[in-house]
Amino acid sequence: ILIGEGALAEARAHLEGWVAGRTVFLLSTSNVLALHGAALEPLAAAAARWIVLTVPDGEAAKTVATAEGLWREMAGAGGKRDSRLIAFGGGSAGDLGGFVAGCFLRGIACVQMPTTLLAQVDAAIGGKTAVDLPEGKNAVGLFRHPEMVVAETGFLATLAREELRAGLVEAIKMAALLDVGLLARIEEDLEPLLAGDPAVLAPVAAAAAAAKIGVVERDPEEGGERRLLNFGHTLGHAIEAAAGYTGPGSLRHGEAVAYGILFALRLAVRRGLPPAAAARLTGLLARLGLPPLPPLAADDLLARLGRDKKAREAGLAWVLPRALGDGRIATDVERGELAAELPRFLADPFAVPVR
Repeated sequence: ILIGEGALAEARAHLEGWVAGRTVFLLSTSNVLALHGAALEPLAAAAARWIVLTVPDGEAAKTVATAEGLWREMAGAGGKRDSRLIAFGGGSAGDLGGFVAGCFLRGIACVQMPTTLLAQVDAAIGGKTAVDLPEGKNAVGLFRHPEMVVAETGFLATLAREELRAGLVEAIKMAALLDVGLLARIEEDLEPLLAGDPAVLAPVAAAAAAAKIGVVERDPEEGGERRLLNFGHTLGHAIEAAAGYTGPGSLRHGEAVAYGILFALRLAVRRGLPPAAAARLTGLLARLGLPPLPPLAADDLLARLGRDKKAREAGLAWVLPRALGDGRIATDVERGELAAELPRFLADPFAVPVR
């Protein structure tokens, strides 16, 4: 995993050897190709064949129908077991690309080249790949670790403030549970981070990625400790799906996760998290200037939680920190507690939780 300014240049010699003599499928979006496609021209020249697979932006790309269309296009182009796939774009392109590569001909080699902050610090690392179903986000997928992750932070200069904000939520999630020093750095440098200042953005991205890498190396398939990285995702995924992945009122993944963290803090305070720690995280998330929650029904969110892909037969586990830097898995959250708390949360999501 290479991350930082110049990561793509550092990886170039290795990648040119990796694509040499191969059919290479480049999965990306029109927007990313227009902004950054020229950076991959040396790789295209080194490949035997370079086939561009263009997909929609955002979560709209992550459907079974899109995956089937890509598999058929790859088969029609004569793709082989030793062909290559490069996922070049944000988290959705990476999720879809990894899934498509992992299933095509029972699996072809893939490289992740994330171009958004969210993907560089989180989505591209760890081998989680998936597409969505109407019943839930990331409901069909597999663990498929890429050959390499090349996170060129120079690409982040083209991101809008909203995209940087969404990525910073994932960095905050990692920092709150795994690196309190990083959390303090984000608090201090929040404005230049949101402005895309490369001098502060690159080291924060690298530190957040390093925190995730450490967990994934110890628990590559989410059997234990890695479940902590779902902090904020339990309700966050339900909010994201209920709001719709595209169109008016929809939320970016990181924005939905921020609201999921705010809700988890309410449950965590009841189980021992000091209110001052909850207030600190609530205040930091409030400074991001998140878009307001669209109209959501507590009953609908409760039903969606019951279909969450992270649920086990024994029920749904929640990531609820006991302190900053000390994440825990809680399995004692009853449906009645959720049903009582959700309406209060939807009415005032930034209320600081108290015991």
